[in-house]
Amino acid sequence: MSSTRTLVSPAVLARPRGRAVYWSVFTAVVLLFALAFLFPVYWMVTGALKSPDEVARTPPTLVPETWRPGGYTDAWELMQLPVHLWNTVVQAAGAWLFQLVFCTAAAYALSKLKPVFGTVILGGILATLMVPAQALVVPKYLTVADLGLLNDPLAIWLPAVANAFNLYLLKRFFDQIPRDVLEAAEMDGAGRLRVLWSIVLPMSRPVLGVVSIFALVAVWQDFLWPLMVFSDTGKQPISVALVQLSQNVQLTVLIAAMVIASIPMVALFLVFQRHIIAGISAGSTKG
Repeated sequence: MSSTRTLVSPAVLARPRGRAVYWSVFTAVVLLFALAFLFPVYWMVTGALKSPDEVARTPPTLVPETWRPGGYTDAWELMQLPVHLWNTVVQAAGAWLFQLVFCTAAAYALSKLKPVFGTVILGGILATLMVPAQALVVPKYLTVADLGLLNDPLAIWLPAVANAFNLYLLKRFFDQIPRDVLEAAEMDGAGRLRVLWSIVLPMSRPVLGVVSIFALVAVWQDFLWPLMVFSDTGKQPISVALVQLSQNVQLTVLIAAMVIASIPMVALFLVFQRHIIAGISAGSTKG
């Protein structure tokens, strides 16, 4: 007979007072966590609706005294957000596509094709996770400069391919796919690429969604590397442009630009949150 331990026993929950205390504490904890996460977002969104004097006032106001939605239109025009948002979309989409293709192919090879010295290769790839990212900035920059890729989206796309974490995440998921399924497809005459395209990838949609989110967010929020490789202001992504142009605009306009810049990633998460959670929690594959 198996027993499970719970924080509150069923006997306590059966009592009216115990149930009331439990739900009161639970509701209070949830509200506190929600407030801690959502209040900064509320503060940023409403800050762009205030006047410059009200934003800098001490103590601050929780609700704008005068609603000024013009801050968002000023940010859109003065900071040239359409140009920089499009630059970011191009860079993030290219990095996502390159990473999805090459990381998936490498993970499939290491997981199912079992190449010679595959364990050594995987160990070397994982060892790069122990190297501080700052230590790789100068070698990457010199390599990109020697190849003549400065001010070129390839300077973002190619380094993004070497993502050891996403490769390992894909490999671990591929390892859990039953070998019997792949062998059945091979007996029907499917080649290695056909097995990957028709069997492995459809079964791996949850983890591919997680890797996609990681790839897009990494490029969208990166600042140091785009700052180094894009000296042309017209080709800079939104993360760099916000800093470069912040000296010549009002604080409310800058806050509004930050809100606009964060909308695509928030919308992406809200649309694909079910797939993201499914990919993170995917621990096994049933054949």
